[in-house]
Amino acid sequence: MSKARSTKGTGLSVPPRGKLRQFALTILAVGLLGVAACAPVYRDHGYVPTDLDLAQIKVGVDTQETVAGLIGRPSASALLNDTGWYYVQSRWKNLGARAPQEIDRQVVAVTFTDAGIVENVERFGLEDGRVIALSRRVTDSNIKGVGFLRQLLGNFGRVRAGDIIQ
Repeated sequence: MSKARSTKGTGLSVPPRGKLRQFALTILAVGLLGVAACAPVYRDHGYVPTDLDLAQIKVGVDTQETVAGLIGRPSASALLNDTGWYYVQSRWKNLGARAPQEIDRQVVAVTFTDAGIVENVERFGLEDGRVIALSRRVTDSNIKGVGFLRQLLGNFGRVRAGDIIQ
């Protein structure tokens, strides 16, 4: 068993070589874990057909059923009259505790005529898009300057006996 060596005249003791090596390896391992924790993590969401798959679609000839057989049905379609199918794929980058950042987005839009025949096939990227708020989830108050008690007590005079009897 080795004992700690002392340096002459300083009052400091130096740990034995084995413990010093173990300490250095521990510091190195902690440093490597810290660096690995800062490495970005990428996640892909959605599906977009390849250009080879899209080349099989014939504008003016194919129908919704033939497109479904060639490239599959999308997870999103036009909201009102089903005149378009939208394939969406996104790539997100997560870096530590930061909020995820979308670094790539591909959207393929296949539009159909009212008869269900392919009218157009388009591809859009993240640079072609713009941010649209689909849902704000904010309720605007339509009552301005009226307190809670006034709202609560304001309906007492409006109740008629005929409304209660029916």
